[in-house]
Amino acid sequence: MIEVKIDGMTCNGCVASVKKALAAADPASSTEIDLASGTARIETQMPRDRVVETIEAAGYDVVAG
Repeated sequence: MIEVKIDGMTCNGCVASVKKALAAADPASSTEIDLASGTARIETQMPRDRVVETIEAAGYDVVAG
């Protein structure tokens, strides 16, 4: 399980964009995002750096994790 804090998410559409990007990178992944705290928990086989790259490519900043 990888946990990261994401900056820049302001609505459920943002959450959907992040989930879609992660699912495209690893279809077997499972992602839970708390919009209020900006925290994402991702169950994936991808390494942490690939998760961060995927989120950032979707247009959001990973600020912790």
